[in-house]
Amino acid sequence: MSEALQVEATGETVGEAKWSALRELEKLQPGIDKAAVRFQVVSEGERGLLGVGYAPARVIASVEATAASAAPSATVDGDSTEAAEVREVLERIIGAIGVRARIELEEDEETLTATFVGRELGLVIGKHGQTIDAIQYLANAIVWRNRGDERKPVVVDAAGYRARRQSSLDALATRSAEQAVSSGRPVELEPMTAVERKVVHVCLQDHPGVTTRSEGTEPNRFVVIDPA
Repeated sequence: MSEALQVEATGETVGEAKWSALRELEKLQPGIDKAAVRFQVVSEGERGLLGVGYAPARVIASVEATAASAAPSATVDGDSTEAAEVREVLERIIGAIGVRARIELEEDEETLTATFVGRELGLVIGKHGQTIDAIQYLANAIVWRNRGDERKPVVVDAAGYRARRQSSLDALATRSAEQAVSSGRPVELEPMTAVERKVVHVCLQDHPGVTTRSEGTEPNRFVVIDPA
């Protein structure tokens, strides 16, 4: 019978403790079969009141030492390990800024999409999407910081904001391109985040008669549409 690897880990929530334990197992044996990992919840933790009486959640994770990576990622309460970590990161962020929202996760082979669902999401989105873009950047940086090339982009959305904003930006880009062609002069757009500038560049990359470039410094960097 093969030897079993076992680690104990803690976290602010059971989910956080589980993916912390999984990471420790991966350090002991890189390439383990994540789907073969079994979790035992020792304690669900206690948040306490105003920091008094806090106790972390505690779990034990175990796996056969010979288990090889040959199956999909382990799941934590229905989410993949990566999705569970994204959920934990986003819950901490919205908790810190005082927003109540539900987080819905969708994952395919190319993208992991996290959507905030709630009534008052203005604080999450921010002016011109600056806050939600910053949240998306943090989620990607934290979740994938130690995973090398094995990563997929995390897209953070809020009640359909991304689709609405892209539609708006596509329309703005097209109108501005037509203006640049008809006037023969460059058209400067308002300052945008890197995510939104990319939307404009992609929208106009095949538009006849114009080229695009970015000018300025963050956070006031903007797109310039030049007549070709």
